[in-house]
Amino acid sequence: MRFSPLLLAFALVGCAGRAPDMVPIVQVNDPHLTCEQIIAEAKINNDRITDLAREEGWKVTQNVAAGVVGLVIWPVWFGMDFQDAAGKEGRALSQRNEYLGTLANQRCGPGGATASIPPRRS
Repeated sequence: MRFSPLLLAFALVGCAGRAPDMVPIVQVNDPHLTCEQIIAEAKINNDRITDLAREEGWKVTQNVAAGVVGLVIWPVWFGMDFQDAAGKEGRALSQRNEYLGTLANQRCGPGGATASIPPRRS
């Protein structure tokens, strides 16, 4: 039974999949956001979406590895993570960014969201 500690550790790591932390599309403070705050939040959301895409890729790799190992040691399949927390959070942040874009168009006017970003210097 040399593999049982390794098997247990691998199974527990897979079970450590987290529940998604969903961002609401419309939030209480939205009526008070300025154009600059809207743009800043959208940029933060984009950075978070990038991080979540990396996490989602890692989880896919982890599940593939567990699936392959599970062909030999079937209890490893119980360690697979099927919650897709990163994917669900990424979609919620994308929807939030779409809403923020609508707010920016209403409050800042057409092109107002890009007007506050300084042009590149050559």
